[in-house]
Amino acid sequence: MTPKTRHTKAFLSALPKNIFSGFVVSLIALPLGLGLAIASEAPPISGIIAAVVGGIVVSILGGSQLTIAGPGNGLVIVLLGAITTLGGGDLYQGYLFTLAAIVLSGVLMLLLGFLKMGRLADFFPASAIQGMLAAIGLGILAKQFHIMIGHNNEHGSIISLLFQIPSGVWELREATDPGEWVAAGIGVISLLIMIFYSKIRNKYFQLIPAPMWILILAVGFSYSFGLLRMPYPMDASFLVNIPDKVLSRTAFPDFSIVFQSNFLASVFAITLIASIESLLSIKAVDKLDPENRRSNVNRDLKALGVATAISGILGGLNVVTVIARSSVNVNNGASNRSANFFHAAFLVGFVLLFQEQLRKIPLAALAAILVYTGYKLATPKILGKIAKIGKEQIVIFLITLLTTLFTNLITGISAGILATFLIHILINKSVSLFLSHLFKPNILLFKERDGANYYVSVKYFCSFLNFYKLKNKLDVVPETETVVLDFSMCNFVDHTVMEGLENYTDTFSKKGGSIEIIGLDRHGTDSKHPFAIRKILPLGSLKPIERYFTKRQTTLKAMSKEFKWSYDPKKSTAVDMLRDFVFFRTREIQYRYNRLVDGEKNVSVFDLEFTEGAFIAREVIKTTVMHIALNEKIPVFTLDREGLLELLYSLAGFKDIQIPHHADFNKRFYLSGENTADIQSIFSDELILFFESNPYYHVESNGSALLILKKERLLSVQEIKALIYFGQQLSRLVQTRITAF
Repeated sequence: MTPKTRHTKAFLSALPKNIFSGFVVSLIALPLGLGLAIASEAPPISGIIAAVVGGIVVSILGGSQLTIAGPGNGLVIVLLGAITTLGGGDLYQGYLFTLAAIVLSGVLMLLLGFLKMGRLADFFPASAIQGMLAAIGLGILAKQFHIMIGHNNEHGSIISLLFQIPSGVWELREATDPGEWVAAGIGVISLLIMIFYSKIRNKYFQLIPAPMWILILAVGFSYSFGLLRMPYPMDASFLVNIPDKVLSRTAFPDFSIVFQSNFLASVFAITLIASIESLLSIKAVDKLDPENRRSNVNRDLKALGVATAISGILGGLNVVTVIARSSVNVNNGASNRSANFFHAAFLVGFVLLFQEQLRKIPLAALAAILVYTGYKLATPKILGKIAKIGKEQIVIFLITLLTTLFTNLITGISAGILATFLIHILINKSVSLFLSHLFKPNILLFKERDGANYYVSVKYFCSFLNFYKLKNKLDVVPETETVVLDFSMCNFVDHTVMEGLENYTDTFSKKGGSIEIIGLDRHGTDSKHPFAIRKILPLGSLKPIERYFTKRQTTLKAMSKEFKWSYDPKKSTAVDMLRDFVFFRTREIQYRYNRLVDGEKNVSVFDLEFTEGAFIAREVIKTTVMHIALNEKIPVFTLDREGLLELLYSLAGFKDIQIPHHADFNKRFYLSGENTADIQSIFSDELILFFESNPYYHVESNGSALLILKKERLLSVQEIKALIYFGQQLSRLVQTRITAF
């Protein structure tokens, strides 16, 4: 079989999963596309155009396998500013001028791709980017909150709109138009759905994404008035405006002000924010890829540039890589770029077949989705996370945030960069450290004589200013190799570098290699966070949280003495033994803590923190798991309860292994793995009876160990005792079965 034939066969075999994933993503992309366009004061259909063009063009020309392209959150504030200012108050004319700016920004992104400027995002400090994203989130929230409560005509700066929120809520008491009350009710209920959707663990409910639930309920609400022969209380001003003939009402860009300074500033701002948002999203999605593939970012920039230019010509918004929809794509089993294409195809079908239903969507419902999105970008938890990294990062974050809110995104990110540079100078009490060594070749890379390791030495300093040099060296090294990264001759390492190196470490680890960082023993830091600045700082060190025991920790410590086990409450990132398990292939493990270990050190139970998704879709989950190291090799398998979700996944290409003569077990449990015969041989009658007689647990084997977990939450002490009993019994049965062979 030729490589081309194998590739075609693999593509066709994965097609059901990619179609399924594309459909799920389209359910989210439809309301977000409409909402983002409306938030930008553009026609609603322009957001759908961007999603369709992006899905088709980027799936064909792009360099990423799992990303989804379409309109992005980060550009709402930029596009809103361009539309409202370029037209001199005429929003439609401003929209036409902005389309011209979008086309030119696409050309610039294409040029950036040819110039291999995929490293663009590396030149921005991490905390400054966080501040910029938080400002974008507040900007979205400020405008959309008023629409969510039925006020469609509120205008002003971000700050003024934020301060008007209390008065806007109060004015509802005096509203005379029933449409305002109905819109506010729909908006609040929609927001509650967004907030509590993840808390509802019903698998049938979770099959439909939260934004699509909002559309279904809102449109269904409008139809209920027709069934009751009652007039709908909201007029057209409260509903989405979709043209009667979508394909014949396309707007075309107006290039008549192309040489004006405010137009060129808009082009630059759109290009910068679109590039940063896309590059950050691509990097985040690469971390979620189960196959550990690395995207060709320069090829992606070219594809996004072409898609943006085409979208602008057709009347659509910018096309960027979007992390939220990409995360959903990964979690639903997509394996290649075809899922992006299918998501676009489903959107075309929705628009052509359900135009009448789209016109019944309340603006308040879409605004609620965006209010939640804005809050996720600007949640107060971000400040707490940044504070743990270092006090100086709070300053950088706040300067970027406030400057952006009071001026614009370009000025804001520039202020963040300048603030970061000045703080680095103050910390090191030296300007010459940076100015004298900025352009020197401070990175040395060579393979050691024994051929076992690659050695990288960094001199002088390593910060956001020159991190690209280190990345260029690391990119040369195969990810299956071992790298020793030496900072012993480096005076200063900043937060952006430490965070970036963590991404490299994870990537190398997943592909069989490793990166070991040495030489930081004499470097001081003001916090115990792994991403903190490495330099002796004039700030007191933060106390470790492990010093403060909770009641649960005290009970666990007492339980460990009862079992004659050891107990360690401290956080640890030593979680490599979990990375081979299927459950963690698309989840990012943060750390383990509260670890209980048996006397022989074969069995351990611990609390674990991991994340699902990334960027605005990133969700932190804490759970309790059990890890059992086995004496002999066993087949790799995953066992969970049977259900509708597993049925849908089986239709998408996953295989449920059947155990002969055990129909009840096959009906109740979902068993999967690659080597069917070996797995069936392990599942003896005694082992099957054990599973059927005990409560459900998620059980996995990676070949040399077992992973057992009960729920995606921390377990009580009694539940932990039950977990230990279950795991010990299971381990005995499995190892007895191995011995029998």
